[in-house]
Amino acid sequence: MEKTLRTHTCGELTAAKAGSAATLTGWVHTRRDHGGIIFIDIRDRYGFTQVVFEPAAASNLFSEAEAIRREWVVQVSGKVRKRDASMVNSKISTGEIELVAEKLIILNKSEVPPFSLDEWSETNETLRLKYRYIDLRRHEMQRHFIIRHKASIAVRNFLSGEGFLEIETPMLVRSTPEGARDFVVPSRMNPGTFYALPQSPQLYKQLLMVSGMDRYFQIARCMRDEDLRADRQPEFTQIDIEASFINEEFIYDTVERMLSKMFKDAADISIAAPFTHLTHAEAMAKYGCDKPDLRFDLPLTDVTDIAKASDFSVFKAVTEKGGIVKCIAPKHDFSKGDLEDLIAFCQSNGAKGMAWMRVTDNGLESNIVKYFNADIQKKLLDAVKPEIGATLMFIADKPKACNDIISRLRNELGKRMGLIKADKFAFCWVTDFPMFEYDEKDKSIVAAHHIFTAPNSNHLDFLETEPLKVTARSYDLVLNGIEVASGSIRIHDSEMQKRVLKVIGVSEEEASKKFGFLLEAFKFGAPPHGGIAPGFDRLIALMCGFNDIREVIAFPKTQSGTSLLDGCPSEIDAIQMRDLKLKSLAQIPTP
Repeated sequence: MEKTLRTHTCGELTAAKAGSAATLTGWVHTRRDHGGIIFIDIRDRYGFTQVVFEPAAASNLFSEAEAIRREWVVQVSGKVRKRDASMVNSKISTGEIELVAEKLIILNKSEVPPFSLDEWSETNETLRLKYRYIDLRRHEMQRHFIIRHKASIAVRNFLSGEGFLEIETPMLVRSTPEGARDFVVPSRMNPGTFYALPQSPQLYKQLLMVSGMDRYFQIARCMRDEDLRADRQPEFTQIDIEASFINEEFIYDTVERMLSKMFKDAADISIAAPFTHLTHAEAMAKYGCDKPDLRFDLPLTDVTDIAKASDFSVFKAVTEKGGIVKCIAPKHDFSKGDLEDLIAFCQSNGAKGMAWMRVTDNGLESNIVKYFNADIQKKLLDAVKPEIGATLMFIADKPKACNDIISRLRNELGKRMGLIKADKFAFCWVTDFPMFEYDEKDKSIVAAHHIFTAPNSNHLDFLETEPLKVTARSYDLVLNGIEVASGSIRIHDSEMQKRVLKVIGVSEEEASKKFGFLLEAFKFGAPPHGGIAPGFDRLIALMCGFNDIREVIAFPKTQSGTSLLDGCPSEIDAIQMRDLKLKSLAQIPTP
């Protein structure tokens, strides 16, 4: 008995096989009746092959072929024949041949699919997610998962070759604060208690370092109950990496070499290393954000000190209240309508407006130039160094708002001016993030990252006295303006951990309750260690030319966290509720 129902795939037969017998299986992609000769294109994930049914064939074969419809699953046997030169299809690998059918078996029929599988078909996303198994038949979608598979193999091979061990960590864990809500799972055997699904393997990979595992990795599934958007899903995958006795340079070098191999092996994309490095302060000053898109230039200039000396009331009012003024100077022929449109864009992102001046051979021109004397205009030009023909665009606001708005304006200008090359991959390390930040709502100091991030040693004197001056040994990796990885050198000393927790108002008792098992482990010889967690879904999406990670996840959720395919989340039956000692909403009294 044959092991498979086919001798070849639908992307395999070439002119070299002409005259030989072959059996193909797959889905009917198209069916065409050309004056008594029936052609079908049969499809599998490897490609397409044209099959010909001729009237001279067996008496019932032609009539069976007349009944075939799209998406039927068929097995066809016959002889491989070269096509006439005028009929060769150079767009596909099998375009020089066709299979002349001698036998047809209908393996399964199909109802009319809810949408066309043609590669160029534009389909409503709701339909695509509801019938995901049909959407995944498209070669374009299958290409994403071939790339994803190759990428995972490349990562595993590379890290294994570097001495890393792949170790699985628990999926049912203790609930600990990691920046987002936990998904929780009630325990039947321990009524009233709950497991959490891991937001990341953070605590466990640090315990592995205490265990002496030295170098760990895992292509880890992570779950977070947070509001969703294009680059977020309630469950996602990250390349989790941790190593002992290392510093930041080890992480940078390892990740750069890993990603170079991953991009090359999976998608034949060469990326330039070493990557650019910017401190957080440099990124904010030059680009207004900690995720700069370096595929194009257009830096920002802080002109606060110059602007406050002008007679322009808007700038003076903002700077007197501690605000800042930043300028960007794109060289482009903006019409009055273009500038009005850009002002509206800034306003839609929270700005009160956008001031502008044109740079001409005769100096600055604008309806606000009269508020800037010749000396201030010269200082502006010396600071910004614009080209003739550029337009100075100003945003004035509180520091956080100003940076946010003008960084968005910079990205929008990059798109409108055609400065962004879709096939360019610009990586950037952003380092030395603030260790803490001030929470305006609670009027308190909070950790800017997770609480196990080590502070920079030259800032330890500020830890208790001026914590907002402390920077962390943390680093993000940014690709084309999107954060694709985050990591840090960790705190490995229990006393230092207590100092950090104290800054954010966490008592030893509270810390012991939430993280006691990790703090206890630190008492038994924890090595210096650090790590990083590149987002696997995000990297694959960008590799494939998307920002939406749903395009590279086989069965994603909607932005409301539901699955249109299987209808989850759903209610559970009364017996399950009873076993878990849970009440339904209907059983809970209204307050």
